[in-house]
Amino acid sequence: MIKLALTKGRIEKKAIEILRCCGYDMSDLDDKGRKLLFNCPSNNGDDDLQIVLAKAADVITYVEHGTCDVGFVGRDTIMEMGGDFYEVIDLNFGICRFALAGIKDKDFYAGYGHKVIATKYPNVTKKFFAAKDIDCEIVKIEGSVELAPILGLADAIVDIVETGATLKENGLDVYEDVAYISARCIANSAAIKLKNCELNKFFKKIEAEVQASK
Repeated sequence: MIKLALTKGRIEKKAIEILRCCGYDMSDLDDKGRKLLFNCPSNNGDDDLQIVLAKAADVITYVEHGTCDVGFVGRDTIMEMGGDFYEVIDLNFGICRFALAGIKDKDFYAGYGHKVIATKYPNVTKKFFAAKDIDCEIVKIEGSVELAPILGLADAIVDIVETGATLKENGLDVYEDVAYISARCIANSAAIKLKNCELNKFFKKIEAEVQASK
């Protein structure tokens, strides 16, 4: 059996479609209620799946510690958390981007003043500005990060942007793209060796479905 940690929400829905196309019986998740653990037998004689539904950060924790063999999680979480695992497949859904954004028509890079950046992703932000050799203060925000430049708390924000509609509605604009994001398949380092044959079959099926959906 292959144990798969799956991020709840948007990634979960698309992943279920892919796994069903790969020949797994996903009916146990059709009316899941409050359950978090699901058995999904293979319809073609391959190893069955056991799926663990979890928050994105916990998917990485379960895979890193070997509780689960593989996981489906957004690259945003991977970039922010890091960890000891293999990033195996770009699943090509959940596509968006990290972006630096702020008050429309403002030149963020003008002058040499102290910059303050608000974000839910301090590690991503720190690495981005370090690569530019720019020293800035990072303020961690848990809620609507768009408020920070509007209220004067920060010069700009680093956040996930999909369509940019929320930014525009609040008088903000993208200054610069930071990184491309999509859902990824990650794998535990030890499981890659111990379940090499089973996981290679699994990865090939997933890759075939990803390519077919492009």
